Amino acid sequence: MTAGGRILYIDDDAALRRLTQRALARRGFEVTLAEDGASGVAMAAATPFDLVAVDHYMPGMDGLETLTRLRALPEPPPVVYVTGSEEGQIAVAALKAGAADYVVKTVGENFFDLLANAIEQVMRHAALSQAKERAEAELRASNGRLETLLREVNHRVANSLQLVSALVSLQSNALADEGARAALRDTQRRIEAIAQVHRRLYTSNHVDSVDMEDYLGALVRELAETWSTEAAPRHVRLTAEPIVLPTDRAVSLGVIVNELVSNACKYAYPGDAAGEIRVALRRTPDGFELIVEDDGIGIDPGATPRGTGLGSRVISAMAKSLRSTVVYDPTHRGVRATLQAALA
Repeated sequence: MTAGGRILYIDDDAALRRLTQRALARRGFEVTLAEDGASGVAMAAATPFDLVAVDHYMPGMDGLETLTRLRALPEPPPVVYVTGSEEGQIAVAALKAGAADYVVKTVGENFFDLLANAIEQVMRHAALSQAKERAEAELRASNGRLETLLREVNHRVANSLQLVSALVSLQSNALADEGARAALRDTQRRIEAIAQVHRRLYTSNHVDSVDMEDYLGALVRELAETWSTEAAPRHVRLTAEPIVLPTDRAVSLGVIVNELVSNACKYAYPGDAAGEIRVALRRTPDGFELIVEDDGIGIDPGATPRGTGLGSRVISAMAKSLRSTVVYDPTHRGVRATLQAALA
């Protein structure tokens, strides 16, 4: 192939075909000639050309029909359409049918200059489009590989966290001290809250964000099953709007929900009293709002903190990672904890 590119020129005028071939060859193009539309389409189907130039007036299959057949090829070449001097409507029809450009046929060397310029511009644009398509295809492939890798990483992280949770459970069962066992069970639930995020990441179409409605639904079900017994039933209700959060923010919010719900299940309702804990997640103009509340005995500000206090420190740390704080409503009958934060 020459530096200018391989060109197929289709025209029923034998003299003009030869003149065009010599003129384009002087300008660096390798030109193949076709005497009618049918033979031109057959040549283009059998041999790849960088561009096809098509004359409008040809017996049998005219230029527009030839153009339509060329555009129907599996890998259609760009087409420059050649029209008469006063045939604007034909030129417009050719462009609508898929021609990349058109050239008005005139007498003399000026026509060949116009044709060569049109060919160069169309080929340059086609090369840029092909380069763009290749770059986009490579980017899609790269993104696909990264998503697969991230999904695999999340799978492995979830499995590892599950293993850690099982080890903590074994350690808890081996201890005689009930306080130590309770602390390890709390740790196990925190691990499970994080593992839930990664399980959703490797089983969903999104590897960098979490559907909070789905995630919190699974989390509160697990917490209700963990804390509820026939003697002391705990009903955990979730109301969640469809909100998607980045992974790190989903983890922080999940740990906060785990701590608040666990505290309510342990301390809100004394003895064997049944109790309900409500979790709500909703959108706000600036992000989202989380509310966890119960109708239990509430918090006595002057009382000695129950437990180790680690849960409160965990809540504060997770809220800080969300650039927020958890606020408790002193007027609520039981405990109402509210957190407001941005989506990202």
